[in-house]
Amino acid sequence: MDTRRQQKIAQLLQEEFSRILMTDAKPFLMGSFVTLTKVNVTSDLSLARFNMSVLGSEKKQEVINSLSEHKSEIRRVLGNKMRNDLRKIPELEFYLDETLDYVERIDDLFERIKKEETDIKQNPELGD
Repeated sequence: MDTRRQQKIAQLLQEEFSRILMTDAKPFLMGSFVTLTKVNVTSDLSLARFNMSVLGSEKKQEVINSLSEHKSEIRRVLGNKMRNDLRKIPELEFYLDETLDYVERIDDLFERIKKEETDIKQNPELGD
């Protein structure tokens, strides 16, 4: 379980990094819409793991790889913006969060089941 300090730092990082995604990191997103879903900070505060959802691109992992390739630049920008909040900016890691894709697949399955049930009710001989 995260300590209160870890949670506070994760929240600060999430807020500031969300702003950076809209401005400074835009060239690294390859035209995709990227949202930050969660930030986890290690107990020694030396590493921040950013879970991100990528929309509008079939190359989701490539977007994450692009961010990873430019993490030193992103960390520098983050450090400049957070210099009054944190003494040391943690190392950054980026991960693809596929939760939204999973939810969409589940919704599609439920819609198909619902459609099949409706078809069976309208044509009872389909259910045999």
